[in-house]
Amino acid sequence: MYLDCAATCPLDPRVQAALRRFAEVDFGNAGSRTHAYGQTARQAVERARARVARVARVRRNEVVFTSGATESNNLAILGLEGFGKAEGRMHLVSTTIEHHAVLEPLRMLASRGFDLTLVDPEPGGWVDADRVAAAVRPDTLLVSVMQVNNETGIQQPIVEIADRLAGSPAFLHVDAAQGFGKAFDAPRHRRVDLASVSGHKICGPKGAGALLVRHRDGARPPLTPLLHGGGQELGLRPGTLPVPLIAAFGTAAELALDEHDARLAAARAFEQRLLTGLAPLAPRVHGDADRRLPYILNLSIPGWEKEALIDAWAGLVAISDGAACTSQSYACSHVLAAMGLSPEEEAGAVRLSWCHLSREPDIEAMTAALLAGAVPEAPRSS
Repeated sequence: MYLDCAATCPLDPRVQAALRRFAEVDFGNAGSRTHAYGQTARQAVERARARVARVARVRRNEVVFTSGATESNNLAILGLEGFGKAEGRMHLVSTTIEHHAVLEPLRMLASRGFDLTLVDPEPGGWVDADRVAAAVRPDTLLVSVMQVNNETGIQQPIVEIADRLAGSPAFLHVDAAQGFGKAFDAPRHRRVDLASVSGHKICGPKGAGALLVRHRDGARPPLTPLLHGGGQELGLRPGTLPVPLIAAFGTAAELALDEHDARLAAARAFEQRLLTGLAPLAPRVHGDADRRLPYILNLSIPGWEKEALIDAWAGLVAISDGAACTSQSYACSHVLAAMGLSPEEEAGAVRLSWCHLSREPDIEAMTAALLAGAVPEAPRSS
């Protein structure tokens, strides 16, 4: 059974139908205004824009389609460089538990003369809003804090941070890749200037996402585009729009909003069955349970290192040892290290993550395999 939805979700069949329609039937270029094919494509893009905007309660002209949260993060962070230098606002605030798609652009700006402050998390995996606010200075250009941690599922106090920034001119950016469509308070807060989202985290297609650019006092955040040519997406993200991906992303966003309550209840029940079934193994779950979004579990099993644990469960469940972008090795997580886990806990930590399409694994067999110290054989293909 596939339990790696924090890396990517399966495609919802209703989303797949939209994807196929605009790939195979209504395949026009949204920039072609002289015929019905292009007009239909443009209508699909604008319908998707409205659907994404509805989830975050932003205006349609505040949704910029991108290839996903990584590109959106880069546009939000690197796109402010010119403004920051021109205004003498050369200070950045973030946390040590951000995704690499945030940390690396921030470090790039640091290499170009910006001063970067990274706030450590509490042992429960969340950053203290007062500590983030205390790091802000008069010359702070940007505060960037993720909505939900991609390794632990711990929700960060975005609303509290946003409230504390009420009197500061600093821009607030939220990497909402793991929380968009699942928890709504953070991206809907009026003080959040920029938010990055991805379609494939809500059972949409890979390759489609958005940067939400909320206007403040009638003005858009002063971003400089990273690419040039064509002027698409408010001049911030040029290039021919991938209409099938965008239309499918819009469908996924609409479904995530409309079905939110049912999905959340199912996710909580799924989590509880996992924890109950694995209880004989005495798992250590990493992160504050009261702050965890019930779609991700990061845990370690006493006596098991992560590589052996993944191998032992290989015939039963597909899981990861952490973020997909760093899963080429079994190196320890920067997130868990920042939380102060012991070396033994870090060495054994794995991530299980699911969505509304997830089928429940044989939890009894998972538990039995570890209690027996056995490595079950992977099922053979016929």
